[in-house]
Amino acid sequence: MKVTVENKKGLNKDLKIFIDKETMNSYMDEKYEEIKSSVNLKGFRPGKVPREILKRQFGKAVFGEVLDKVLKETSTKALEENKIKPAGQPKLDLKTYGEDKDLEYVLSVTELPKVEIKSLENIKFDEYTVKIDESETDKRIKEIAKNQPNFKEGTPDTKAKKGDLVSLDYKATVDGKDFKGSEGKNTQLTLGKELFLKGFDEQLIGVKKNDEKIIEATLPENFPEKELVNKKAKFNCKILSVKQSEEVKIDDDFAKNLGAKDLKDLKKLISKQINDEFKNSLDQLSKNQILKEIEKIKVDEVPENLVEEEVKILSQSMSEEEAKKNKKTFEDKAKIRIKTGLILNEFGEKNQIKVTEQEVQAEVQKQLRMMPGQEKMVMDFYQKNPSALASLRGTVYEEKILNSIKEKGKANKKEISKEEAEKILKDANANDQSQKEEKKEIKKKSTRTSAKEKKPATKKVKSKPAGKKTKKVSKK
Repeated sequence: MKVTVENKKGLNKDLKIFIDKETMNSYMDEKYEEIKSSVNLKGFRPGKVPREILKRQFGKAVFGEVLDKVLKETSTKALEENKIKPAGQPKLDLKTYGEDKDLEYVLSVTELPKVEIKSLENIKFDEYTVKIDESETDKRIKEIAKNQPNFKEGTPDTKAKKGDLVSLDYKATVDGKDFKGSEGKNTQLTLGKELFLKGFDEQLIGVKKNDEKIIEATLPENFPEKELVNKKAKFNCKILSVKQSEEVKIDDDFAKNLGAKDLKDLKKLISKQINDEFKNSLDQLSKNQILKEIEKIKVDEVPENLVEEEVKILSQSMSEEEAKKNKKTFEDKAKIRIKTGLILNEFGEKNQIKVTEQEVQAEVQKQLRMMPGQEKMVMDFYQKNPSALASLRGTVYEEKILNSIKEKGKANKKEISKEEAEKILKDANANDQSQKEEKKEIKKKSTRTSAKEKKPATKKVKSKPAGKKTKKVSKK
């Protein structure tokens, strides 16, 4: 095989590849020997069919398979030997081919540019840790204690008040008649929470153990028996007990009930919990800083075919007029995205960063936990959409790369208070929201302008390109 590389323009290259006919014939001989043993023709024993007979019967098909195999093998080898990483699918132009002939073809390829990643080892970013004040931890523990139910049985004369737990049996009627679900045994209600029927709780205020009381309440809109909706029901109630709410004592026993060793251990756990609530968001800010620094790294040229594909993605929900008006903005954004992706990929390859199947599945499980009740739907989506799973793999890959860059970079470590962390995140969110609103406004203006310029009777017909559509190739 002879390969000649010609630079056409910038990253565009033509590889002229020549394979002599002797080599092609050896591939053909190999293929005929392979099919010889499996072909059954009348009048010939298996494996004894003459070459000429096979050639007459299967010549075109055999040559087609051999040509396809040789093109794949030699084009891959030519790119590897010349250290060319293609940006997208190369185009192939056959010049000379045929049985007992030399094979000559041209492989037109856009090469991925060489990118510099050494500066990533000294990349600077802010790394935050939140110092949690003891009073903040105590405040959180008090909130937990407040939400822990703790009731103590009152005396027979204890009158129920708001916040107390009342247990009762009841039998209800509408217009003097029983109905489905009209009886309840040992029903427990925390007065004031209105978890049963509207106005029911307040009528229990003042009752004592063993009291009997008739309570009237309107059945709600979502009542199962539709003919009884909005009807007034009478509930004959027998009060079984009145328990008074009691403040939970924050001590070692309280801590043990929450899974801690003691109160001191609980404070440590709560402090870590509060810190973790900020950690992911603050880590993301650090990674955003790294991405901004990566954007500053110079790349001499970005492959035009990748820019075109990215622009299509950015403008896919827009009309033709909108896309045209915003083309320059999208091209600039596409170049930044592609440049960042090239640098991250180069870093990932140089540092042999890989994504395992277990890591992808762990990310799927993480998404399942974020959507309780919709687990089957999410799982089905990923099973039926391999491209979505590939995108998820890409997200995990980028996350691993950014984490590795963080480890190698120079962190400006900052210890901040909870209030400072909240302000930093609030400002960052406000900035993100401002950018989103700005994008929406650009789109609105573009839509209004397009609507004015649009001619109702004109219909544009797109011409289809004659060549094959090239596809973006991802190594991961």
